[in-house]
Amino acid sequence: MSQHVRAIFLSDIHLGTRACQAGQLLEFLKAYESDYLFLVGDILDFWAMRSRGVYWSAAQNTLLQKILKRARHHVRVIFIPGNHDEAAREHTGTSFGNIRVAVDYVHVAADGKRYLLVHGDAFDQVTRYHRWIAILGDHTYDVLVRLNLVLSWVRRTLRIPGYWSLSGYTKRKVKTALDFVFGFEEAVARHAQERGVDGVICGHIHVAAIRDVHGICYVNCGDWVDSCTAIVEHAGGRLELVRWGAAHPVVAPAHALRSEPALGLARTLEQNGEETVESAGA
Repeated sequence: MSQHVRAIFLSDIHLGTRACQAGQLLEFLKAYESDYLFLVGDILDFWAMRSRGVYWSAAQNTLLQKILKRARHHVRVIFIPGNHDEAAREHTGTSFGNIRVAVDYVHVAADGKRYLLVHGDAFDQVTRYHRWIAILGDHTYDVLVRLNLVLSWVRRTLRIPGYWSLSGYTKRKVKTALDFVFGFEEAVARHAQERGVDGVICGHIHVAAIRDVHGICYVNCGDWVDSCTAIVEHAGGRLELVRWGAAHPVVAPAHALRSEPALGLARTLEQNGEETVESAGA
């Protein structure tokens, strides 16, 4: 039986790649229904599709159809593009399939707290000013994720319980990666302070978190490539970080195959609205 929450926040799904764990996300969405669904960037991975070709499994197709179905059935779906699906930013203020596209969004939680929703790539100096390094890093991360798939298969074959991530372990152990994460969190929280909100919900760095940063509730959705994490808002406004399959979720501080539908969507976003994209208004 599914649990009803007020809002679900997802980021960094990377549809169109082998690394996307669409099956896991489908199971999560079976377990959670919501009034709002926020897609906080890098939902589609145009970078990977252009450089490595499109990989589209049956599970990815089902996932896309499930999101579109929810949008048609009175779930308010907001899509905030990231750097991997930045082509969609050209359609800010419009909607497709009842999904509204926005460059950012302020969500008012049930308890009255205001959260700024941004993907976060604007606060990543490498992505902004050294795109070639970002693309090189993306390829390196893809190699780690592929190795992780092999390790996961070996662990299942040997009946080793639990889930262990090579890419996640690398990020946690490499000092430069840690420095990058902390610098990113500081920059995003500073921007939220300047916008006069209570918190910020983002993605981009694939490191899920709910923590206080200088009085701002910093929330990162994580990803569905490696860690399989999401943020949910309960009826009273409480935020919860769901590590799918893990036993103990983290709670927010008290204060604070080529698929024609998929390729068609990609073409729609990349051809400057020449396909069927209707206006949603302000």
